[in-house]
Amino acid sequence: MTDEIWKRDEIDSPCVKICVIDPTEKLCIGCLRTVEEITDWSRLSKEARHDIMATLPARAPRLRKRRRRRPPAESS
Repeated sequence: MTDEIWKRDEIDSPCVKICVIDPTEKLCIGCLRTVEEITDWSRLSKEARHDIMATLPARAPRLRKRRRRRPPAESS
C-alpha cells in the first residue's frame, strides 16, 4: 500500500511532536495550539484549520516572554 491512498486534501497539522502545555498560557509549546484546538483538529473544516494556522505565529511571543532562566544558586 502507498501513502497516496491515505493522503487527504487538507491542511497539514502544525504538530512538531513537542507536546507540552504551558500551564499559564494554556498553549502547546511545540505547535502553539490550545488543548481544544489539538483535540478538535481532525474534526475541523479546512477553513477552520487554516484560520488557526494563521494565528499561530502571533502566539509565540506569549511563550517566549515567560521563558526565563533561574538565577544561578549562590554557593556558600
